[in-house]
Amino acid sequence: MIPVVMSGGSGTRLWPLSRKHKPKQFLSLFGGHTMFQDTINRLDGIEGLQEPIIVCNNDHRFMVAEQLHEMNILESNILLEPEGRNTAPALAIAALQALRENEDPLLLVLAADHVIENTASFHQAIEQAKVEAESGKLVTFGVVPSSANTGYGYIQATEKGIVSQVAAFVEKPDLATATEYVASGKYYWNSGMFMFKASSLVEELKKFAPEILSHCRTALENGKADLDFIRLDADAFKSCPSDSIDYAVMEHTQKAVVVPLDAGWNDVGSWSSLWECAEQGEHNNVLQGDVIIDNVKNSYVHSESRLVSVIGLENIVVVETADAIMVASKNSAQDVKKIVSQLSKQDRPEAENHRLCYRPWGHYDSIDMGERFQVKRITVNPDASLSLQMHHHRAEHWIVVTGTAEVTCGEKVILLSENESTFIPLGEKHRLHNPGRVPLEMIEVQSGSYLGEDDIVRFEDNYQRN
Repeated sequence: MIPVVMSGGSGTRLWPLSRKHKPKQFLSLFGGHTMFQDTINRLDGIEGLQEPIIVCNNDHRFMVAEQLHEMNILESNILLEPEGRNTAPALAIAALQALRENEDPLLLVLAADHVIENTASFHQAIEQAKVEAESGKLVTFGVVPSSANTGYGYIQATEKGIVSQVAAFVEKPDLATATEYVASGKYYWNSGMFMFKASSLVEELKKFAPEILSHCRTALENGKADLDFIRLDADAFKSCPSDSIDYAVMEHTQKAVVVPLDAGWNDVGSWSSLWECAEQGEHNNVLQGDVIIDNVKNSYVHSESRLVSVIGLENIVVVETADAIMVASKNSAQDVKKIVSQLSKQDRPEAENHRLCYRPWGHYDSIDMGERFQVKRITVNPDASLSLQMHHHRAEHWIVVTGTAEVTCGEKVILLSENESTFIPLGEKHRLHNPGRVPLEMIEVQSGSYLGEDDIVRFEDNYQRN
């Protein structure tokens, strides 16, 4: 069995913590591991698992690789989508890749950003699904509903409470309809998790979505290996129709069965659902970071970089980061995507990036900015290097805070230690490398007429960036 982890979401409903270039699946929202890592960790104890296949977009590739390496998973297939085309192409690519390297494995399809509280019940459902999938069925996991939730699609089963044929997939209902569904006992929340043989999915794609299968086959065959990744052919993949696996296959196949899942599942699709999943303290509050409250109830308050105080409020969400603060009624917190939409229309960087930006070599924090200057705190991982580059519009001063820096500037290569500095003139080729065994921390002061991240001309790069 091969886990297939779909990790292409942007997670805008949990802004400002979750943003396009570091969405919720890569955040530690419930402890020491990220949601992406929890997705893989909760499979511990299942026999016969192979290394996972990860489907993600190009922007997240280094975060995926780093988080897998932290788990000592070094042999996974990381498939890079040139752009999102929904779940049917993603799973077609995964199935074709699995058949390249295996005889005909079972694929356990998981989202990277779900919470499942009861691992034992989850494993039990997987064992039930395995029996069906090995016989050629396409299995979907239907979450036993705990309420008449109007935020999920539903799966109608032919029988109550047991593994059964799928009668229908139903769009998100209104409250009255959802109440009828739950009362009947034959409807489940659609979890978006599946299990099937790779060949079974390919056969059904041939019948019901041949164009998707054809484009995906070409995209994979013409793809290229790149470090830890497989880059799909961009032209072929972008030509592929965009469709969900439910619409493309599951609603048409006669082989769909549903396995009931009652394991504390939550897709953490809003701040209110995050509040539900987190450990609640006194007066049903969830407090994260440097927070002081008085007479506050049923609320979620998160502080990332400074003291946050809240007084005399109920049912609210307060989220503070280094560059944004969001305050909402818990009942309206799902509308945060409207704020993200406004930020995007205004080309505000807060829509996509955190102030702390991650790169394959480490990260940087933009700590101050003015009309013709910018100050960054840069951290370079041991034995990592920035690209050999130059800038048309800015010069840079580098001051080492901790560690050792190997600096290439023009034809010169020098070593800098703590409290030492150097100057990089405008237009000069330069490179920063950390030759040490500890992270290199330094302050960079940029000055010039234009300080955007796109003012970079790369000559050499260890990570094949343009």
